Amino acid sequence: MSSTQKDQHGARSQGSQEADKPHRRQREKKYSCDECGKDFTYAGSLKLHQLIHSEVKAYSCGLCGQSFTRAGNLKTHQLIHNGIKPYSCGLCGKSFTRTGNLKRHQLIHSGVQAYSCDLCGKSFTLAGSLKTHQLIHSGVKAYSCDECGKDFTHARSLKVHKLIHSGVKPYSCGLCGKSFTRAGNLKAHQLIHSGVQAYSCELCGKSFNQAGSLKTHHLIHSGVKAYSCDLCGKSFTQAGNLERHKVTHSGVKAYSCDLCGKSFTQAGSLKTHQLVHSGVKAYSSDQCDKAFTHNSNLQNHQVTHSGFKAYSCHICGKTFRWPGSRNIHLRIHTKNDVCCCDQCGKIFVTYKNLKRHMLTHTEERPYKCELCEKTFKSPLNLKSHQKIHTRKRLYKCSHCEVCSFLFTVILKYYMNEV
Repeated sequence: MSSTQKDQHGARSQGSQEADKPHRRQREKKYSCDECGKDFTYAGSLKLHQLIHSEVKAYSCGLCGQSFTRAGNLKTHQLIHNGIKPYSCGLCGKSFTRTGNLKRHQLIHSGVQAYSCDLCGKSFTLAGSLKTHQLIHSGVKAYSCDECGKDFTHARSLKVHKLIHSGVKPYSCGLCGKSFTRAGNLKAHQLIHSGVQAYSCELCGKSFNQAGSLKTHHLIHSGVKAYSCDLCGKSFTQAGNLERHKVTHSGVKAYSCDLCGKSFTQAGSLKTHQLVHSGVKAYSSDQCDKAFTHNSNLQNHQVTHSGFKAYSCHICGKTFRWPGSRNIHLRIHTKNDVCCCDQCGKIFVTYKNLKRHMLTHTEERPYKCELCEKTFKSPLNLKSHQKIHTRKRLYKCSHCEVCSFLFTVILKYYMNEV
């Protein structure tokens, strides 16, 4: 073959290869999963995917007991335990066990979010993240937990959930002893102790330990509530919040406190409540002497020192420190999400206020004072009464400097009389 013929042949081959490239990228996905409907280009890829549904996990980690369907996934997981993270981000210093994870992380710094959800407008840096997000709107939850029956849209979410039932928490915080099922959760927790809150909201000044927390917070300001409850119409910014809300309608409170008997719809709520009995208040304000059992309570308290009232009522202009307070106030104007008394028809903006009001329709007084056996309809009234027995005189008359009172109500009445 002459050199000219070789050149022509090479040109044809190169042209043929170039023509084939788009064809390879657009190859038809003709293999579908019968369980969840996911499509694949290759039969081998479908076969590997089906292992997720089979729940056969032949590869187990000797350190934490976590199991995997494939040997490659176990090998990747074991990198977490050895602590070696050779791939570092040049912008923030965050390290990763794999170069692919670093590459995905760097997209966060680029700020480019080219993939948007048509239903709620949420944007993503990766096409895969958008695809995963869209399953939330589809309502399809093909993965169920054998232990408690909870359903999930993703196999990974089910896998993470199952760790709760296993009770294995191999990752412990060296500062407070709190244990976690995953290394990532421990790392996120440790940021609380560091005090570093590098992510601030430009609208209200609230700061966060993680970029994800700030992103979630931004949804509050956007006003977009794409997730609605079918039973009462209440809307939420996140699917998780809607799921938690739905439990309130079921009336099931499976988690009870051993110390006071109070019941809760979620295990997390019980855990949060139990800290009250422990007396431990590990989170202190640097502005005053007040301490809190939870970091979130401290964060809410810090807003009172900042003076920020970033949340406004668009109807009357009243401003609030917290979005929750603004949303409750809006019910006065809109009459949405209000609670109605079935005895007298009176309307309340919160269920808590309705519950307190319902006590006026009953003669039941379940709260008794241990010192004088006087009974009350609410725990708040009992608490106020118990101050009489402590003999603490909190309020003094400014006119005579002699009289002292337990309650502001009595003082006001006395002041009017004199």
